[in-house]
Amino acid sequence: MTALSTHPRLLVHDLGRRPYAEVLELQRSLCRARVERQHDEDILLLVEHDPVYTLGRSTRESSLPLAPALLRARGAEVFEIERGGDVTFHGPGQLVGYPIIDLARHRQDLHWYLRELEGALIDALDVLGVAADRNPGKTGVWTGGRKIASIGVHVKQWVTLHGFALNVTTDLAWFDWIVPCGIADVQMTSVGRESDTTGNSLADIGLRARDAVVEAFGRRFSLQPDSAKLPAL
Repeated sequence: MTALSTHPRLLVHDLGRRPYAEVLELQRSLCRARVERQHDEDILLLVEHDPVYTLGRSTRESSLPLAPALLRARGAEVFEIERGGDVTFHGPGQLVGYPIIDLARHRQDLHWYLRELEGALIDALDVLGVAADRNPGKTGVWTGGRKIASIGVHVKQWVTLHGFALNVTTDLAWFDWIVPCGIADVQMTSVGRESDTTGNSLADIGLRARDAVVEAFGRRFSLQPDSAKLPAL
C-alpha cells in the first residue's frame, strides 16, 4: 500500500487554450485572494495562449523592431504587464505556467524562486530527452546555447503571479518579429526541435511535457500535485 504524501497540495488547473487577457485577470484575482487569505493552497495554472506578445517592465524600445500596431496586424495581441523582464511571445504549442504560490511558506527570496523555476524546467526537460541548463546572468532555460524556456514573474506580498513559458511545439517564427527577452542574436528553440519526437503526435508531445513539468515543479517546491478545482473567488 502506497504511503500518503505529507507534502501540502499544489492545485494544478489545466485551462486549455485561452486568450491572454482572460487568464491574466484570473491569475490576478487568485493572487489577490491569496494575499487576502481567502484561500491557503498553492496553485499552478497551465495554459496554451492564442498568439500574444507580452511586454514586461524592462522592455526596451530596441526589443520591438516592429511597433505594437504592426505586431497586431500580423495576428497577435500585445499586452504591457507588471512582470519583470523584457518582451516575449506566447502562442500555440507552448506550455505556459502561472504559479500562484505564497513564498512566505517556502522561502522569501525572489532569486531563489527564479532559480527553482529554472531547476524545475531543467528537470522536466531531462525527462523529455533534452539536456538543458541555466545561462549565467540570464533568466530562463537554455540548451546548446539556444533558449527553450522564458521566465518572468511578479510578487505581491510574497505571493507570485506570471511565470514560465516552455516552447514545446511552438512555431518559432513568431519570435522573429521581436528581440526575445531583449537578448540580441538569441536563438529560440523547442522540445520538438531538440528531441526525437518521431511517431508522437503533437498532442502526445504536449501531454508528456505537461506531466514532466508538473512532477518536477511539485518536487522542487515540496508540493503534491492535485488536479482539484480552483478556489471560489
